[in-house]
Amino acid sequence: MQLLEFQTKELFREYGINLLDSIASTNIEQGRKDAKKLGYPFVIKIQVPVGGRGKAGGIQMCHNDDEFELKYPQVMDLTIKGEKARAILLEKMADIKKELYLSLFLNRSKRCYTIIASAEGGVEIESVKNQIIKEVGLGEVSDELANEVAKEIGLEGNTAEQFADILKKLSKITIEKEAELAEINPLAIMNDGTVIALDGKFVTDDNSNFRHDELQKYQEKTEIEERAEKSGFSLVELDGNIAVVGNGAGLVMSTLDMLSDNGGKPACFLDVGGGATTESVYEALTLINKLNGVKGILVNLYGGIVKTTVVAKAFLLAYENNLIDIPVFCRLKGTESEKAKEMLQGSKTKIYGTVEDAINAAVMGIKK
Repeated sequence: MQLLEFQTKELFREYGINLLDSIASTNIEQGRKDAKKLGYPFVIKIQVPVGGRGKAGGIQMCHNDDEFELKYPQVMDLTIKGEKARAILLEKMADIKKELYLSLFLNRSKRCYTIIASAEGGVEIESVKNQIIKEVGLGEVSDELANEVAKEIGLEGNTAEQFADILKKLSKITIEKEAELAEINPLAIMNDGTVIALDGKFVTDDNSNFRHDELQKYQEKTEIEERAEKSGFSLVELDGNIAVVGNGAGLVMSTLDMLSDNGGKPACFLDVGGGATTESVYEALTLINKLNGVKGILVNLYGGIVKTTVVAKAFLLAYENNLIDIPVFCRLKGTESEKAKEMLQGSKTKIYGTVEDAINAAVMGIKK
């Protein structure tokens, strides 16, 4: 389950991570009340479970009532990467000196959490060259490691101490909520030296959500999404025409963003999860078949716990039963990937060496 920014910040606030004052609303009437309470100037931010909000006009500065009356409905009416606004967040403006990047994600292939940090924030982490990557096992980040990461990205003094404190708190929330991904981008150093999380992304493990009643309030599911959950995988419907399938929320989300950046339109986010079976993947394909407007399937799979041959068997069974009759663009790596590629030879699934090649082929193939 992927939380929206304002929901993520609710959790961050509970754990003492520094944030700017903000209020979320779902209609302009409530937004007007929130604007008076918050006070100008502030930023109007669309709440959607995808990236690219700034480029799409989903983040607007607001200095007075006239700007509010113009920009709030404009932002509310936007559709970004097939996603309509689920809420609007009003947040005080920030006096930023420098932006950083910080995240922890569950590395399923190595069965540990991994820290990614960078002295460059506010951009897609895939485009950042100078990344600090640290594997931290399945426990919380230690003081020593947090200080080490702060030093390696060039921080000193009180700023380094605040960064290390936020990293430890991010680790604590990640472990306690059994998250697959917790990201702050950007993590900003203000002109007064304060370190503040300006944005947040948080993805929980659907297989563990039953242990966290406090997270149930964030669940918003369609009938198909509820059916997916009962079958042991995660599916989020979108408005595009290319279904995105992978294992691991971080991998699927990055694939979805890369597809959108290359002109493709995602039809769904589908994470087959760590416990995928041939039967559950077949059920996933059954649900994809029920989505409107799907013209192709993009698969980005890294076999670790999940064997790639399990997925290959499901696709072959789906072809045999005439369940899918649309092109499939696939990148397979990891456990039994060579065997899986052999199994799919001669089928409607086209195999590519890199995810970039698979995405480009999918975008061009669907446009034809």
